[in-house]
Amino acid sequence: MKKVLIMMTMVATLAGCCAKKPHYESVNDYPVKQGSLDEMIYTPEKTTFSVWSPNADSVYLNIYADATTAAPLQQLTMCRQKDGSWLKTVKGDLNGQFYTFQIVEPTSRWKLHETPGIFAKAVGVNGRRAAIIDLAATNPEGWAEDVRPAFAGAKDAIIYEMHHRDMSIHATSGVNNKGKFLQWTERGTQTEEGLATGIDHLLELGVTHVQILPSYDYGSVDESRLSDNVYNWGYDPVNYNAPDGGYSTNPYDPATRIREMKQMIQALHKAGIRVIMDVVYNHTFNVENSNFTQTCPDYFYRLTDNGELGNASGCGNETASERAMMRKYIIESCRYWLEEYHMDGFRFDLMGIHDIETMNLVRQMMDSIDPSLLLYGEGWAAGAPLYPGDELAMKANMQKLPNIGAFCDDMRDALRGPFSNDRQGAFLAREKGHEESIKFGIVGCIAHPEVDMNKVNYSKQAWTSQPTQSINYVSCHDDMMLTDRLKASMKLRPGELQKLSKLAQTAVLTSQGMPFLWCGEEIARDKKGVHNSYCSPDDINAIDWSLKAKNIDLFRYYQGLIAMRKAHPAFHMGDAELVRQNVHFLPAPEGVVAYMLNGEAVGDSWKTIVVILNANTSTTQVALPEGEYRFACVDGKCPYDGERIAEKTVRVAPQSAAILYL
Repeated sequence: MKKVLIMMTMVATLAGCCAKKPHYESVNDYPVKQGSLDEMIYTPEKTTFSVWSPNADSVYLNIYADATTAAPLQQLTMCRQKDGSWLKTVKGDLNGQFYTFQIVEPTSRWKLHETPGIFAKAVGVNGRRAAIIDLAATNPEGWAEDVRPAFAGAKDAIIYEMHHRDMSIHATSGVNNKGKFLQWTERGTQTEEGLATGIDHLLELGVTHVQILPSYDYGSVDESRLSDNVYNWGYDPVNYNAPDGGYSTNPYDPATRIREMKQMIQALHKAGIRVIMDVVYNHTFNVENSNFTQTCPDYFYRLTDNGELGNASGCGNETASERAMMRKYIIESCRYWLEEYHMDGFRFDLMGIHDIETMNLVRQMMDSIDPSLLLYGEGWAAGAPLYPGDELAMKANMQKLPNIGAFCDDMRDALRGPFSNDRQGAFLAREKGHEESIKFGIVGCIAHPEVDMNKVNYSKQAWTSQPTQSINYVSCHDDMMLTDRLKASMKLRPGELQKLSKLAQTAVLTSQGMPFLWCGEEIARDKKGVHNSYCSPDDINAIDWSLKAKNIDLFRYYQGLIAMRKAHPAFHMGDAELVRQNVHFLPAPEGVVAYMLNGEAVGDSWKTIVVILNANTSTTQVALPEGEYRFACVDGKCPYDGERIAEKTVRVAPQSAAILYL
């Protein structure tokens, strides 16, 4: 009789604390969780757990001693709330323990397992359980004094994309913490030849931002077997809000990976370099076992009318950013990285899958923190999204996305050839008809009276409202290195590779868009011809730092171009009307692009600047505007250290650039 009374009391208690399950016609009717998306709030006295799962029949909270022990210390029933979430407060100090949620939804077509939730901020090995920690205890010494390096805004950005492992895993890197967050805390690292690597290399080069490939917890690398040296770029998200353990010195300790990632950002900030993270909210590693499915089945993904998954990502699924909770999730996740980790911006993978309203709301949130934070992404999808094209953050819709950038494939492919055909060359390979696309990139893809849009590669109308929306580049991670592309598309003669690399980057770094470099381009890194090296071994992806000594002249040219761009505002005017009025193209023969910048209009010490890009294998001659010019860059040297003064016309050597000023 006593047992019966206890059971009746438990049932009555449960019924009294929980809201009644409502009936929903569809997932579109689900309520939006009120307030924060935090699923774990810790204090030494108690920890409060919350998970959003409006259609669940019941939800259980499992508390574990560690990340791997099979049996939970306790299993607790959570209480339904009116906003679709479930709540449970556990008294006592749970610091150092782990938790999961078990959703019970009998109608789901998916088998539901334990999940760390969708917003876990700390996880154990391989991210299967979330950790109960005091986030304040993960802050490195001096974290409260960490500040973002001074930066006026997008027009001044020079972005360097890199992968942690690529940058340091090779024996020539001179780095101790190879492939780890902590590599960026090491100063004075060198090659055997005594040349700088790591963070000192970035400082030498002069970039303003590093863009790190996905560094949240991803699914393709087993963190318990890191000695197997498994490689992946990380475009397979599992826990979006916790650092990946593979880049930490101890993937089993949730606090270690958090602290070390903060140390990385802190060190880069101290060096004057801002940090952008590549984020992949457009798809998950898989669907069946994703935390989205395991908490709220079929809500976070786009589905056809017959329940099939959309696949605009090319990875088997696409998320539904237009749904209220997915939109809230993306915004709050980005906010968390900005506030907790002091990130300085985001690159959105396949941004074209996301709806315009969501991206604009992300931008608004970022502006409320710091308007100088950068936001850009790929203005396309890998397939056709299950959402109207005119409402997506595609390149063609960028004028509806103020202060958000997108990659300029028009200029990229005009310089080196199309993404779809590694062996097809373009301007650098002396192929005809690419000059107008390069001119389009030079003005930052704005409407310009001297650019004939009918002759541009892809875009037949301007797609930016401001030049800073155009990310100009010749290669990035998911493509051949420029070195590989030149080798594949041309029969190169001795010395030609370095010449063409200098020529390509002169176009990129003197354009009005935001210049973007892929790590190792500046020392002629290659990936042995591999186009998509997302899971290739280290002998393909690792940067051989001995290349820096072998190609020091190329590095110095990149370095000189960057220094010149930073010193002269004419190269980054930042305003469409200023560009239209003060960037003018000069008559030039086929295979040559020549243009003039009115530096005086933007307070530049160089009153007039002329840039000439000659892809031909013969010397070209271009008439100069009136004046007495000096060379800033010529004959593969930047800066040019001679006193040569040009006449009314200038002769430019084959496969090279010339920059002159008065």
